[in-house]
Amino acid sequence: MSELLIKNGYVIDPLGGISGEIMDIAVRDGKIVESVGSSADVIDAHGMLTLPGGIDSHTHICGTKVNFGRYMSPEDMRAGRTTRKGDMHATSGFSVPTTYGNSYRYARMGYTTLLEGAMAPMEARHTHEEFQYTPLQDCMANTLFDGNWQALEAIGNKDIKRLAGIIAWYLTASKGFAVKLTNPGGTESWGFGRDVSCIHKRIEHFNVSPREIITSMIEANEMLGLPHSVHLHCNNLGKPGNYLCTLDTYNSIPDLNDKRQSLYSTHVQFHSYGGTSWHDFCSKAEDIARSVNNKPHIVIDTGQVMFGKTTTMTADGPMEFNLYRLYHNKWSNHDVELETGSGVIPVLYSRKNLVNSIMWAIGLELGLLVESPWQCILATDNPNGAPFVRYPEVMALLMSKKYRDAEFATVDPGTESRVSLPALDREFDWEEIVIATRSAQARALGLVDHGKGHLAEGADADIAIYPIDVASTDPAQDYESVINGFSMTDYTIKMGHVVARKGTCTIDYSNRTFWVRPRVPENYDMGRDPEFIDSFNKYYSMRMANYPVQDEYTKRNVCIETEVSL
Repeated sequence: MSELLIKNGYVIDPLGGISGEIMDIAVRDGKIVESVGSSADVIDAHGMLTLPGGIDSHTHICGTKVNFGRYMSPEDMRAGRTTRKGDMHATSGFSVPTTYGNSYRYARMGYTTLLEGAMAPMEARHTHEEFQYTPLQDCMANTLFDGNWQALEAIGNKDIKRLAGIIAWYLTASKGFAVKLTNPGGTESWGFGRDVSCIHKRIEHFNVSPREIITSMIEANEMLGLPHSVHLHCNNLGKPGNYLCTLDTYNSIPDLNDKRQSLYSTHVQFHSYGGTSWHDFCSKAEDIARSVNNKPHIVIDTGQVMFGKTTTMTADGPMEFNLYRLYHNKWSNHDVELETGSGVIPVLYSRKNLVNSIMWAIGLELGLLVESPWQCILATDNPNGAPFVRYPEVMALLMSKKYRDAEFATVDPGTESRVSLPALDREFDWEEIVIATRSAQARALGLVDHGKGHLAEGADADIAIYPIDVASTDPAQDYESVINGFSMTDYTIKMGHVVARKGTCTIDYSNRTFWVRPRVPENYDMGRDPEFIDSFNKYYSMRMANYPVQDEYTKRNVCIETEVSL
């Protein structure tokens, strides 16, 4: 039995109803408990901000496209190198670090749970192998369904129950956590050299539209009782005028769940663009935020862009080709048989570039204009908008107009007439920042009941203790202190173990993989369905029996079984 007592912390826990109290937190065997014995280890957190561990609900840290991003840019791998130190492995990479590099940097910032945003089910083994070497965080992965042939056929036949059975089989086989749609229908069309420009265009052969894919998936998702909602990367990413497609999509979303959102819309900054070309490109964040404010069944993350070098990677193959034609940089394109695809290119976001400056402003506008922090999650779509190590700067920008104004003075001067950021006076308080960096993520992912995002008795003892004295720190004025404080914890605690102490990490391997197994009735078990089996063996290059991820790829795991209504 191990016991730990954290004394005198300044605790904010929105899910637990704690809004800044000086209190003790007791931990026994990895869980929060009411009290511990006198022999417990003690951490004095006096004068320090003490929070539930951070959660990143949309990041790209593991899997095939991430690994391709590593080896296509040796110049990026030469950056951020660290030597072996104590229990810490040597690391390299700036925007796409090695697995240990990701894990150490997140741990230093107090993050203990990560969601890989996109996993091709056929290549799931690679993702799970890298999860094992991300030792300081619990991980989970969205499974991609945007171009899945069996799913598209079921949608075309309007057979939602069969669609649910197909989703259940792929989630179980890939040990995935949630349903991800990336440019639904677009990547399938890209296989034939095309894309989709709106949610109403029909996909050849399957005769379905992106709108039908999205709404059918949401309906099937709720039939399966999955903890998370459908996780959507909208169509038309990165194109001037795409905000109309985004609004059209939001207007199509049914409200089917009274406990959480029905749709998680990711990296919305990239989907909030006005204008008809790059010449009249402008922000439409106000229109998007107004729509979200009127739809409590939708949660978004911002996809904040920060200036500097990074690497973009997504299953949206046609988007990456468009980006390649703009940047003329290295480009990779990948097709995953009858499932999905991906693309990777390095980019530089420059504050001297008008388009990049507007993109930076749009992300902040979304954060400030969406009224509820429960509906607008802080994320950079790591590494697409910026590496996650920039999160403390984003927090400070949301908390300080003074800091925003100072940064705005350095961007392209043409930006001011195309955005509303200079007119926004809102400044996040401490509790809103806590919601936007862990509480809202836990609720949106459906992990509150599984011990994530709060400090109530029975919760996982995932705790971040920051060297920030809230009583003497005015975030509106002392934004440098906010950046420094959130950049490195004094203690990061994972399942009751100190895994990072003032930037020095230990290899604890208390990490687990969370995945979902819906309990479908026998008549919707696709593993016994002759048509599904025949289609699988006819079109895939591998046999169905070899497809599922074996248990040895998820040695430490939490399987969430769901009751379905089919």
